[in-house]
Amino acid sequence: MTTSKEEQDAVEPRVGPVPQGEPEFHPYHHPAAGWGAAKSVTRFLMSERALVDGPRAIMKMNHENTGFDCPGCAWPDDTKGLHLDICENGIKHVTWEMTHKRVGREFFAAHTVTELSEWSDYDLEDQGRLTEPMVYDPESDRYVPISWKEAFELVGRTLRELDDPNRASFYTSGRLGNEATFLYQLMARELGTNNLPDCSNMCHEASGRALQASLGTGKGTVDLKDWETADALFIFGVNAASNAPRMLTALAEAYHRGAQIVHVNPLVEAAATRTIVPHDFTDMALFKTTKTSTLNLQPRIGGDMALIRGMAKAILEQSVTDPKALDQEFVDRHTAGFEEYRALCEATEWEEIERQSGLSRDDVLKAARVYEEADRTIVSWCLGLTQHEHGVDTVREIVNLLLLRGNLGREGAGPSPVRGHSNVQGNRTCGIDHRPSDEFLDRLGEVCGIDPPRAHGLDTVDTIKAMHSGDVTVFVGMGGNFALAAPDTPYTYAALRKCELTVQVSTKLNRSHIVHGRQALILPCLGRTEKDHQRKGVQSTSVEDSMSMVHLSLGMKRPASPNLLSEPAIVAGMARAALPDSETPWAWYIEDYDRIRDTMAKALDGFEDFNRRVRLPLGFRIKQPARELVFLTPSGRAEFSSAALPDVVPAEGTLALGTMRSHDQWNTTIYSDNDRYRGIKNLRTLVFMNRADMRERGIEDMGPVDITSTARDGSHRYLKGYLAVPYDIPRGCAAGYMPEMNVLCALGDYSTQSDQPIMKHVNVTISPASPNP
Repeated sequence: MTTSKEEQDAVEPRVGPVPQGEPEFHPYHHPAAGWGAAKSVTRFLMSERALVDGPRAIMKMNHENTGFDCPGCAWPDDTKGLHLDICENGIKHVTWEMTHKRVGREFFAAHTVTELSEWSDYDLEDQGRLTEPMVYDPESDRYVPISWKEAFELVGRTLRELDDPNRASFYTSGRLGNEATFLYQLMARELGTNNLPDCSNMCHEASGRALQASLGTGKGTVDLKDWETADALFIFGVNAASNAPRMLTALAEAYHRGAQIVHVNPLVEAAATRTIVPHDFTDMALFKTTKTSTLNLQPRIGGDMALIRGMAKAILEQSVTDPKALDQEFVDRHTAGFEEYRALCEATEWEEIERQSGLSRDDVLKAARVYEEADRTIVSWCLGLTQHEHGVDTVREIVNLLLLRGNLGREGAGPSPVRGHSNVQGNRTCGIDHRPSDEFLDRLGEVCGIDPPRAHGLDTVDTIKAMHSGDVTVFVGMGGNFALAAPDTPYTYAALRKCELTVQVSTKLNRSHIVHGRQALILPCLGRTEKDHQRKGVQSTSVEDSMSMVHLSLGMKRPASPNLLSEPAIVAGMARAALPDSETPWAWYIEDYDRIRDTMAKALDGFEDFNRRVRLPLGFRIKQPARELVFLTPSGRAEFSSAALPDVVPAEGTLALGTMRSHDQWNTTIYSDNDRYRGIKNLRTLVFMNRADMRERGIEDMGPVDITSTARDGSHRYLKGYLAVPYDIPRGCAAGYMPEMNVLCALGDYSTQSDQPIMKHVNVTISPASPNP
């Protein structure tokens, strides 16, 4: 799949704000969080004029049963009643949502879409909250007001007139609550399609498929209490200080109790050094830091699987003379495929492990020693492991390692994927799945009185392909910023513009409103912080965190506009218009969300007695059979996998590039051009490189470079004039920020195991910038 020259040549506006000075790079040597975070939050609250609302939100965020759930990451809430269970990026995210700025009809009357297309993404979002439904008017090239009734009728009429319901695709971003999620998938399936792509298709799809194959569950098995009792924590591919900052508390507590903490990442991130936890007032006052790591390993990009294989090989070799190194009783009673895996490890040469991991045998043995000496081990990971061709194999290799020593089904042990977006796990649990099981569909059909379609639908990559080819003509986006989050930016833009209708349900203006179909709607919704008034009173919604805890979220603030609707109400409005003969009580559901939850309790496994249990202190945890050593696999046991090591060594002259977020960023939302923990100021158009790789290519420190990616089909994509930053990263590796670098990621380069875009291992060449003609 290639991007046309016209698409590649499309001018991409700046993503972040206009820099406030010259680009700077000074390595960061301070602790994560602490006073650096406190100062950053204070400056942000002042710049957003939120010195009253900001502190109010801080005292309500992540409070059990009475507060709202942070719309940022999905790290679990504290279980001991902590009143400041917050982080720097969570406060920024909430403040960004609570802005006093507004984007109403006057704004759209003053600016054409063509004009707005030249604005930076920062400037688009910085205009403030959307206030009323808007529809695109092609004659004036402007968005103009439309009533909710007319907007729903436009959606409904367009969907009703489709000759095939599979010509529509319904995308979900992680912020969508469980109740709206359930209604959304119900609407799509009642219409007759399983085209339900979501942001998980781009992030943790590999984790779900791997854990399902190995353990019979698509989720991790541990909870926060397990983190509090583990003897060893292995953290793979996680930039916790920026992407899951509340993890710092768990890491600091682990260090204090003497646990071993091993971080595995091509870059040594701030969370892998030391921290001052902001809610520890004594440490803040005394500037007392706590280590958050006892060992840091820097494999090459994609080398994690080889490291894990090496650790397993070391454990098996040790077990020859020390039977306690291997939990043979656990392996015999609860697993299948062990002998094949043992033979594979024995056949894998140490030289190949060193070559593929980029680590020395001694470093691999250090990690293996930590694992062998710990009684209870948790292995945690994020996108650094999943956004590769071999992401599924790597996560299954983690499970292999855990099984060797029986680190499953007991306190303080197990697999723990870190979800990076609030309720993305809940979306999948509540039905956002383009490959639903027959069991799920049977139960949904019986409870809701529909005949759901059985054919698999389209995921994110296939939806983009289908829009580009004209097979999908209606795109509905529930939250997020699809145009900017997806790979192969010019191709994705072209695909969206070929649609007959694009519908974006959003809180703020973003690129996905500017890159639209022939007809386009902006439907503004309530934010997580806002009160949701319905006929039966103020409503709460539920969310699921990374560790399967489900709890309520209750807004605290008056809505930004009286013309906003809740996400469940918007879904119900679209459904009533698209399905005029439906027997589903859409309007009745919206009067009282308890009614939705009562139906969910019947339709969803693990949600029995939903309304009572979700109101318990801290909510409830969805049952995890694998945690109880019940494995819903074909063998009825935990399955060892025996995949060959992938070749991840870059070809001569090329580098493996991984895309990532900066610290002052949340997904596609950019707060500034700074990346404090990596020492960057006033710069986003950069590439981090090993200094030896720079010298080999004649590239100067902070010198301009041209970056060329080569896709599997041989096509090329380009970024020009980026600045090269010398960084502590393994040779042969490079890194830079998404969404700017998404343009380098070919849509056709997705994992054959998970169908995820390969955004952490892009083959590139980098050279000094050529002079402008």
